[in-house]
Amino acid sequence: MTFELFIFYMFATITVVSAIGVVTMRNPVYAALFLILAFFTSAATWILLEAEFLGVVLVLVYVGAVMVLFLFVIMMLDINIDPLREGFIRYLPIGILIAVVVAGEIILVLSSDVFTMDIPKPTPLDYSNTKALGELLYTDYVYPFELAAVILLVAMVAAISLAMRKRNDGTKRQIPIDQIRTKNTDRLRIVKMKSEEKL
Repeated sequence: MTFELFIFYMFATITVVSAIGVVTMRNPVYAALFLILAFFTSAATWILLEAEFLGVVLVLVYVGAVMVLFLFVIMMLDINIDPLREGFIRYLPIGILIAVVVAGEIILVLSSDVFTMDIPKPTPLDYSNTKALGELLYTDYVYPFELAAVILLVAMVAAISLAMRKRNDGTKRQIPIDQIRTKNTDRLRIVKMKSEEKL
């Protein structure tokens, strides 16, 4: 076993374990942290496959932006997970059945001849995977790319609207429009008082 293969198996194992942690953790914050770990190890796997641009983008976009947004929304929503735990055992057989069906479909797809490919030719020295990805993304797949951007925008607006919803829990909240309209007379009151005489 070569050192590169050992590193690949190590990152692949960490990715699988962290993915299992994402779906098994009861605390949503811990689940999001496990997802960040899965993204990091997936980025390392991309770099091992000589797709450095994809690995760096995975870290910058997903870990640096998307997961920070997820953590912010999770902490702002204050999700009560007790009702979610109550029906876990009741839906466990259906979940196991769906997992077996999905695993069977993945095995059937991977065992077919679709994913067989010839050994790639060595790339020239001036080859840039970033340029090749950009040409492919903005020519053949420009419409799916734009559709994904619109879906992410809708998800971001929905997350902000969920975090900004009104709650009737008696919490005092700031009203920005009232703060903008304030005047100095509303904040400061000058009171004239007689000076006290010394005895």
